[in-house]
Amino acid sequence: MAMVLLDPQMARAEPGVPEPPNGLLTDRGKGAVSDADRDFAVKVRLAGLWEIPAGEMAQEKSDDRRIRSIGRDIADQHVALDKLVRDAAKKLDVPLPNKPNADQQGWLAEMREAEGKEFDRIYIDRLRAAHGKIFPAIATIRASTRNDTIRKLAQRTNQFVMTHMTLLESSGIVNFAALPTAPPVAAASEPASAIQAQPAGSATSLSVGGTPVLAFVVVALASAGVTFFILRNVMQNSRRSSYQRRRARYYET
Repeated sequence: MAMVLLDPQMARAEPGVPEPPNGLLTDRGKGAVSDADRDFAVKVRLAGLWEIPAGEMAQEKSDDRRIRSIGRDIADQHVALDKLVRDAAKKLDVPLPNKPNADQQGWLAEMREAEGKEFDRIYIDRLRAAHGKIFPAIATIRASTRNDTIRKLAQRTNQFVMTHMTLLESSGIVNFAALPTAPPVAAASEPASAIQAQPAGSATSLSVGGTPVLAFVVVALASAGVTFFILRNVMQNSRRSSYQRRRARYYET
């Protein structure tokens, strides 16, 4: 209870939030390592190479206590994540970079030149955009990798990235309008077994279950005609029988 009172963030925490059981995943370096797996390890390493110094700048340059706290937490967590990726890369013999790439160096330069609220905005927006880019890449690797060490690294990285996105958004100054938009949703289509389009100009431009709709129409019409013919004959025979019975009774009287 005392910890909740001292830290208002804990008071807002969601109870019972599940965490992936990392202990159930093996980490023996078993399984083929793809180019995508190697690229993923490089991306995780690069993230730490610029987000650690960015977090250190946040602690030194920001006038906002919340921004300083976010910078400290993200920098500290990237130190832990960086150890995980270096250990994985050593086990799998994957070469890793030792300095940020050109884009990341440009973002760090922006932060060094900025002060006050401008620094806060640049720090939060650059990191939130970067986390948004690597987020789907993590999901792809976690779902597709054949290597157990990369699989475990992807799962752990996902937990770090989700935490960092939440921390950055807790600043209240994320420019969501500037984030990349999701790709348009593909038009929903019926299963091929249910409805199949035919070439334009074809007499049977639509089929159901592989059978042309026109065929269904012909069969339905034919069935209806037969049914009508049978019913008409039954009704006529019924009326004829009724007439004959009345006529017979008339002559009997």
